[in-house]
Amino acid sequence: MDYKVIGTRPIRHDGTDKVTGQAVYGVDVTLPGVLCGKVLRSPHAHARIRSIDISRAEGYEGVKAVIVGEDLQAPNLLAVGKVLFDGHGVAAVAAVNAQVAEEALELIEVEYEVLTPVAQCAAGDAGRCGVVARGDDDGVAGGEDGHEEQYCQIFPAYIGGCGTGICGG
Repeated sequence: MDYKVIGTRPIRHDGTDKVTGQAVYGVDVTLPGVLCGKVLRSPHAHARIRSIDISRAEGYEGVKAVIVGEDLQAPNLLAVGKVLFDGHGVAAVAAVNAQVAEEALELIEVEYEVLTPVAQCAAGDAGRCGVVARGDDDGVAGGEDGHEEQYCQIFPAYIGGCGTGICGG
């Protein structure tokens, strides 16, 4: 049986463009009117958000939108009231380019009350894990009805489990 492709060295028509840096990829394409988004992230592993002032960023030239967690309907995309991990998004900016978006992030002022993070729930200590969030009636974090969830139950992959079996660790 004769094969036309197997065992041959096909010509790579784009080979020269790739090795010389002339190839154009999706990231190289800039369309008119496309905005750039950047997210302001928390420097704290666990903190209560006392206040967020986005007014200076909203007025910055080239900024089209600034949002915080309260502006979204989906929980945990941006922090609402409390950051739950280092790098948790606090605010987002949409601007005409990346430089303007970065500059606008620097204008956002966030006041935090730093809380003690829980790094690991030791076996048998699950009841003493720090409270991450209080849930509302449907169990979504953010309400104040007393429904408490603990670090070891919400983030077992991040902290290695609690050893009690309730969180799979």
